Amino acid sequence: MPLSERLTRQGQQVLQDTAGQERYRTITTAYYRGAMGFILMYDVTNEDSFNSVQDWVTQIKTYSWDNAQVILVGNKCDMEDQRVISFERGRQLADQLGVEFFETSAKENVNVKAVFERLVDIICDKMSESLDADPTLVGGSQKGQRLTDQPQGTPNANCNC
Repeated sequence: MPLSERLTRQGQQVLQDTAGQERYRTITTAYYRGAMGFILMYDVTNEDSFNSVQDWVTQIKTYSWDNAQVILVGNKCDMEDQRVISFERGRQLADQLGVEFFETSAKENVNVKAVFERLVDIICDKMSESLDADPTLVGGSQKGQRLTDQPQGTPNANCNC
C-alpha cells in the first residue's frame, strides 16, 4: 500500500502544496493545524525563495501542532550552472532551524523519494515516542505496538472500516 494511502487511512492529511505562493497564505493556516509534517522547499536558483523559508517557519510555529516535523529541501540541484544558494548555505539554515536537510531534483528524480520516506519515518518515530510516553493516547493500545499493525480482536459492529 502506498505511503500516502497508509497515512490517509490513519486520518492524517498527507500533502498540501501551495508552492509557497503568497496568494495562498490566508488559506494555508487552516491546513497547518492538522499537519504532522512539513516539507519546506526552496529553489536553489532563486534567492527570494530561500529567503522566504524563515517566513514559512514562523507560520508553521504559529499555526501548527507543537510536534510537527519539518524537513528543509533545496530543489533543482541538477541546475549547478544557475545555482545561487550553495549546499552549505542550505545545510547551515537547516542546522540553525534544527531540521533535517536534503537537496533534490524533481526533474531528475534525485532524492525525491528519500525526502518523503524520511519525513514519514520521523513522524512515525515521534508518534511512537508519544505513545510510549503516554499509552492512554490510544485506548486499549499495547505499548510497543506499531502504528501500521492491524487492531486485534473482532471488528466493532458500528464501525465501517
